[in-house]
Amino acid sequence: MKEIDIIAEAMLDKKAKNVCALDLTKIGAAIADHFVICNADSTTAVAAISDNIEDMMWEKGNRKLRRMQGKENGFWVILDYDDIVVHVFLTEYRNFYRLEDLWADAIRKDYKDEYDD
Repeated sequence: MKEIDIIAEAMLDKKAKNVCALDLTKIGAAIADHFVICNADSTTAVAAISDNIEDMMWEKGNRKLRRMQGKENGFWVILDYDDIVVHVFLTEYRNFYRLEDLWADAIRKDYKDEYDD
């Protein structure tokens, strides 16, 4: 299983919303090869999603987190795996920052839960 798929699965396991991955490899100024982005409606959910990503990446991907930022407030948690940067937003912050619009040239893949419409 690819690491991006592991991250997306970990997000969906904790009921993350609007899960997508952006492939930034063809964008020269990008700080990583991939972004994986999702949102949740509470800071508790943001923390649970972030924890599950960290656990699943270690268990299934054998990847250790390089650094994390934002967990103390739960509005926007960033998980850095060097070539993959994960963004877990509180919904209102995702709507405000609109990362996908900033990286509109990236190839996008959306992930859906089996229960999504």
